[in-house]
Amino acid sequence: MSTVELPAMPSFSLSGKRAIVTGAGRGIGSAIAAGFAEMGAEVTLVARSEGEITAVADAINANGGRASAVTLDVSNLADVARFFEERNAFHILVNNAGTNRPKPMMEVSQDDYDAVLDLNLKSAFFVAQACVKKMIAADIKGSLIHIGSQMGHVGGPNRSLYCASKWALEGMNKAFALDLAKYGIRSNTIAPTFIETPLTKPFFEDKAFLASVLEKIKIGRIGNVQDLMGAAVFLASEASTLMTGTSMVVDGGWTAE
Repeated sequence: MSTVELPAMPSFSLSGKRAIVTGAGRGIGSAIAAGFAEMGAEVTLVARSEGEITAVADAINANGGRASAVTLDVSNLADVARFFEERNAFHILVNNAGTNRPKPMMEVSQDDYDAVLDLNLKSAFFVAQACVKKMIAADIKGSLIHIGSQMGHVGGPNRSLYCASKWALEGMNKAFALDLAKYGIRSNTIAPTFIETPLTKPFFEDKAFLASVLEKIKIGRIGNVQDLMGAAVFLASEASTLMTGTSMVVDGGWTAE
């Protein structure tokens, strides 16, 4: 009989955890919320679009999960602070709300700059800060997950603002990890390639654009939201407790060359 003691597999379960997902009304955010709920978390979905997040929360609850929807504009920092002050601390935050205004850098206006950087970076920073304050006060050892992009690791034509915001998010994430490690709070990013969502689908109707994207994605297909659900569950769970300050690049090989 063998005397080898095998290590126990770390748990991917999120049972007993409270999670918040921003920009959760559609696409990546709604998929991650559904994934968390399937793994046992109680999920709070936030976005400006009340109808969308309510519909997603209702679908999660109908499927046996636990979810609630709260209308919140994460660019309104006073509302963000109030939201977290009024609620119990979360164990998991997904900073997913974001936007893009693709155009050549010569055509970028100050309004474009403010719209992209304020939502993609400033809001993500202060949502995380407000969430972390409650986590620390409650002595919760949790996980921050920021939805970045492959464009936070490379450049791209007509993506100067988006790249600026996502590269900055990567640096912010690393510094968060250093500030929060002593509290047992981890911070990581997920950096996807092009994912087909209601927001991005119209872009793929341009055959030349689609061909240029598929040339870069070595796996040979556009990503889908399911491609990110496992990565998010992993980073939220006990299975990733040694991971902090890094990025999970889910790009089909785009950044490999």
